[in-house]
Amino acid sequence: MKVLENKNAVITGGSDGIGLGIAKAFAQNGANLLLIGKDPNKLQKAKEELLSEFSVLVHTLAADLSATENISEISQAILRVFPSLDVLINNAGLGKFVPFDQVESSLYDMHFNLNVKAPYFLTQKLLPALVESKGNVINISSYFAHRMLPNRTTSVYSATKGALNSFTKALAFEVGHLGVRVNAIAPGSISTPQFNRNLQALTREKQAAFETMVKEIYPLQHIGTPQDIAQAAVFLASDNASWITGTILAVDGGLTTN
Repeated sequence: MKVLENKNAVITGGSDGIGLGIAKAFAQNGANLLLIGKDPNKLQKAKEELLSEFSVLVHTLAADLSATENISEISQAILRVFPSLDVLINNAGLGKFVPFDQVESSLYDMHFNLNVKAPYFLTQKLLPALVESKGNVINISSYFAHRMLPNRTTSVYSATKGALNSFTKALAFEVGHLGVRVNAIAPGSISTPQFNRNLQALTREKQAAFETMVKEIYPLQHIGTPQDIAQAAVFLASDNASWITGTILAVDGGLTTN
């Protein structure tokens, strides 16, 4: 039997990258999906790709979660699609690496709205449905919550992911007695379309330096794929992880061992 058979899962930022990787792994394991993203065209493409491969229900919702005043409306739309909700994946996020002395209030707010406020209040609005199903929440964090790299100016991004980790633990403690589990995954560098575009924009010398750095700081000597994160998410969402809550699972090729 598929470990997520007939489960209903919401994935924010589900139209590409890590979110789409999780969607594919969930569908492969029998879950019905609601993908949330800003771009209707990307959502439609993701939906068609999933339906061509898997016999599950796939819904989409075009919404900007950074506009946090709309969270109540978005949550209502989610519950119209899935009155019974088993899994919430808070994956949508923003990461602009700007030097500390150049961070303006607007950039700070953009990061905290999407990376912290949106998952906080979306989870709050959907909690009654998750309680009813004894469901679970998975927040997508980052190694940048506690591991910095040379020449990566991540003060705002790191602060948001540290907050997300603390939220994960605190909420797991608070709602455990209701039968709801809350965990997070902290990926290392992942080969997503956006990551690859950023890498290709570098000079050849900087690309070579990055490859050298990966071999030096990652014990497994390569970066990860969306599938690496997706398989961890399948495990945490399934009954195989029924006694796991409040965990920040590092899926990072060993990066945070040093």
